[in-house]
Amino acid sequence: MKSRTVVIWILAIAAAVAAATLVWLRTHHWRPRSVTIQGAVIRRDPDTRKQLPIDRVLVTATDSITTATAYSDASGYFEIVLGAGVWPKGIVSLNFQHPDYHPLTLSFQLGLPRSPMKLFVAELEPTAQQVSLVAAHPASTIQNIRVRYTANIQTDTNIGSAVRPFQVSNQADIPCNQRSPCSPSGHWKASEGSVTLDAGPDNVFRNIRASCIAGPCPFTRITTNSSAEGGRLVTATALAWSGTATFLVEAEVFRDSIGSSERESYPVIYGRTLHFTLPPTQEGVSVEADINGTPMVFPLGPDLYLSWANCTVRTNSDTDRSTVYQCELKPDYRF
Repeated sequence: MKSRTVVIWILAIAAAVAAATLVWLRTHHWRPRSVTIQGAVIRRDPDTRKQLPIDRVLVTATDSITTATAYSDASGYFEIVLGAGVWPKGIVSLNFQHPDYHPLTLSFQLGLPRSPMKLFVAELEPTAQQVSLVAAHPASTIQNIRVRYTANIQTDTNIGSAVRPFQVSNQADIPCNQRSPCSPSGHWKASEGSVTLDAGPDNVFRNIRASCIAGPCPFTRITTNSSAEGGRLVTATALAWSGTATFLVEAEVFRDSIGSSERESYPVIYGRTLHFTLPPTQEGVSVEADINGTPMVFPLGPDLYLSWANCTVRTNSDTDRSTVYQCELKPDYRF
């Protein structure tokens, strides 16, 4: 009977401690939550210029209860969301796997609610096999590398101009008596007139000018329905509240078109990797290089194939949308 009483007391105390702990956690806003983990995966190298981003790295995050996975992209970036159920101050492990690199595990403790999550940078060590392949083969030499591509640019050509005079007839010094149109002050009877210019199909107006050129110009006003860089149609409207006035509308006619031009770029080389960036309108990318002294042309193509290098590409989506290329030499080649 006595032992039964002790057990009941122990259970009661345990329940009280659990309830008090739960109340304390809720009071301090400690609840299970989802956690977003962001980071980048790069190659380990003492020369920071050779710490290349690594794509297709399998990243696994776990807190021993919840597990989530993601792959790094061409910039090395990864983002993992551990679902609801992760407690503050819990321990989370990040594991990184790639066939060409040694696996890596990082562990960290979660912070308090509302505290910022740190950004993780994982440096992976190349495998011994990858390093030995580079050193074991007699290498062909790649020299005088150039990148050629076609850039599309929008151009406009001045193909003419438009000039149109028009008059607004009005009798001066007649009270308006609230019969529209009136002068801006509302005192004098006014007349209104307009003219519309058409630039024609596929054409636009530029540098639109409208002005009074004859008559009592101080007592006139003229406006257009377009800015100085107008569209195909431009309408000028004039108001005269003294005598008859003459107006002139002028504009230049342009035709927009897409033009192509061939460009040349020279890549930057760090270690065994060359880097180059091209504008978003680039097309037909090819790499020209001397292989053991023989000039050759290598169309890069959508598959990013080079016989002497492995290439990756990514887009600077948060800046100018330029395209970043990185090509790492295969074992049988050297710069």
